[in-house]
Amino acid sequence: MRRNPFDEIEELLDRVSQQVEEGMAAGGLQVPGTVPVDVADRDEEYVVTADLPGYETDDIELTLSDGTLHLEADRIDEGEFAEGRYLRRERTETSVNRRIRLPEPVDEDGVAAGFENGVLTVRLPKESGGEDSKQIDIE
Repeated sequence: MRRNPFDEIEELLDRVSQQVEEGMAAGGLQVPGTVPVDVADRDEEYVVTADLPGYETDDIELTLSDGTLHLEADRIDEGEFAEGRYLRRERTETSVNRRIRLPEPVDEDGVAAGFENGVLTVRLPKESGGEDSKQIDIE
């Protein structure tokens, strides 16, 4: 009796689907070009933490607009390679971004951001009020 080749394809698709569902439940799936973030609700403020290894403060742009924190980072490696030659070069330009919708309005004037050892931390104090766009300086 011959085995139906479509049964094998269906089994493979079932396994992949199960792995995707498990990854989503565990928070382990990462879409290319996005930044992994943690968003914590600490009673009086939201704290957003993002991993940006290899970036500098000047590479990162933060904007708060309409209750959404926009994080964009661009890095270009233009350094010369003095000795030898590259066998593989994948780190020349990297751009990542993330949009984080906040559940409640925040005090835009009280927003603070810091960047240390490749980790960006943004503190957003909760408040009710207007929602204009505001550029956030990183210290």
